Amino acid sequence: MVLPKSVARFNRRATNRIIGRFADRLPTFGVIVHVGRKSGRKYRTPVSVFPTEGGYLVALTYGPETDWVRNVLAAAGCQLVTRGRTVRLGTPELVHDPSRRGVPVAVRQVLRLINATDFLSLRVVG
Repeated sequence: MVLPKSVARFNRRATNRIIGRFADRLPTFGVIVHVGRKSGRKYRTPVSVFPTEGGYLVALTYGPETDWVRNVLAAAGCQLVTRGRTVRLGTPELVHDPSRRGVPVAVRQVLRLINATDFLSLRVVG
């Protein structure tokens, strides 16, 4: 089971406000900038992100049904701020990978502990 919704609520109110200040500059972290499906409001969500050939892979530690994932899928893309630069991403695709082969070995171990097996694959646009 992925992290429970109670942890997600706590992180949204507390942890994300702290880590969100520097997540866009740390290795294996980034900030997804996306637009709400209903509100049209711009949101910034800290994520664990890993470069792939032609794009990025985002670990879905709360599962694929979170609002930010649904927003990115509905908009067919987003922006990623990572390592101090902004990248436009598109062609979002949900990936179920129990082997977690798209992420470093140390990260696989952490994701295995919380049984996170879903990822969002995104391609660089332009």
